[in-house]
Amino acid sequence: MKETPMSEISTTFGALGVPAPLVAVLEAQGKTEAFPIQVDTLPDTMNGRDVLGRGKTGSGKTLAFSIPMVARLGGKLAGGQRRAGRPLALVLAPTRELATQITAVIDPLAAAYGLKTTTIFGGVSQQRQVAALKAGVDIVVACPGRLEDLMKQGFVFLDAIEITVLDEADHMADLGFLPVVTRIMDKTPNDGQRLLFSATLDNGVDKLVKRYLHNEVLHSVDEATSHVSAMTHHVFEVDGVDAKNELVKKLASGTGRRILFMRTKHHAKKLAKQLTDAGIPSVDLHGNLSQVARDRNLAAFAAGTSRVLVATDVAARGVHVDDIELVIHVDPPAEHKAYLHRSGRTARAGKEGEVVTIVLPTQRKDTADLLRKAAITVTPQRVTAASEAVTALVGEVAAYVKPAPRVEVQQQQGGGGRSNGANAQRKRANRDGQPARTDRSGRPAQSSNGRPAANTGGGRAAVTGERRAAQPARSAEQAPSRPRGGKGRAQSPAGPIRVGQVVRSNSRSTGR
Repeated sequence: MKETPMSEISTTFGALGVPAPLVAVLEAQGKTEAFPIQVDTLPDTMNGRDVLGRGKTGSGKTLAFSIPMVARLGGKLAGGQRRAGRPLALVLAPTRELATQITAVIDPLAAAYGLKTTTIFGGVSQQRQVAALKAGVDIVVACPGRLEDLMKQGFVFLDAIEITVLDEADHMADLGFLPVVTRIMDKTPNDGQRLLFSATLDNGVDKLVKRYLHNEVLHSVDEATSHVSAMTHHVFEVDGVDAKNELVKKLASGTGRRILFMRTKHHAKKLAKQLTDAGIPSVDLHGNLSQVARDRNLAAFAAGTSRVLVATDVAARGVHVDDIELVIHVDPPAEHKAYLHRSGRTARAGKEGEVVTIVLPTQRKDTADLLRKAAITVTPQRVTAASEAVTALVGEVAAYVKPAPRVEVQQQQGGGGRSNGANAQRKRANRDGQPARTDRSGRPAQSSNGRPAANTGGGRAAVTGERRAAQPARSAEQAPSRPRGGKGRAQSPAGPIRVGQVVRSNSRSTGR
């Protein structure tokens, strides 16, 4: 494998050889200068090379593979290559939110050449997806479980695929999707172009690279070569639940857009309702919501009618909304990857952002361990009242801790009722839910009572609604782990980062 360092030179898309119709689309979106991963990968991908792109969330990977895909297929439609159920390009993504986000980036580019795209994922009726496939599509963006279902039913065939993309391959590995990804990839032509994008090369991703990529070129985004954004991290230690609730309400009551992350679906729904009742328009996003409710709540958040999104880790990947100025870890995540992906919702596309983690005394040691693994060093600040925390943030996040006028608004919950239809919908979502953790033999891991054990990764909630790869298992979103007591703060050889000090981050817009 040839590894190429990421370029530090800013280059226009036109100078990189991107076709004029696509350059025009990008310019209309205000995108003229390519990001580093696009600068370095486009020459290879446009020439048909297999490419392994390694970079953190938000580094600009979506456009890096969307541009060469559309450019390569641009002349195929005129040649009469479109056939029912036989797409020419395939993008695999671990979650439906990410699949939807990718499609939103591809669609304007595809429209420049008259190419058709469709998105395939579980948790919704397959009727429209089947109809689109029968009508003929050029590009399919899919989650692995539902795609394999449709393949088994004879609605889609991959023998005409010319370019395959695996996005967030490390997350698919974490969620146990590698067996079904392998079965899908085996159905694509061996001589097709393969592009794989991942933040890491562990958890079996290297096996995918060795098996499916040929003479690939590796391009890596790192701190030294990327257009870094400023992300400031804060840790506030509170004495108890009451102080925590006061602080959360104060931080959520500003005028800017922010995301509050919770560990469970129940608590996300509950907090969103409490904030809305307090005059802070909020919507929730978690695995218990139907796809229609998810789309509606995200639309309200993106439009600004609801300034606060209260979410589980389902929003940690694939959910990109512009100008999120503040991310609050109301419940610290279970592991450091989830922390990085949650935090990556802010400080995107060259903008600055703030990240606040709220810690109870019993969570101190676990949070310090998590931050150390994430290479984030913060000196925690003791907070006895919400006013202290807000004062500490004034001058940096004043725009979004400034009290906003009270607004009476009915929360858009969607899917939280107890009707038979809603219950049936939740059952379908659970049935099509995330894969169970497997042991080394590939069989579902067993708990002490003999039932399949639940996954423990912080990002596992993101696959609710997507059929698991191997054997189905019904599972709920991860419950909070029992915190351990103890002392200790994350440190680094360079010394602690004080509250308000800027930490340079690789967060970039996934739309670039």
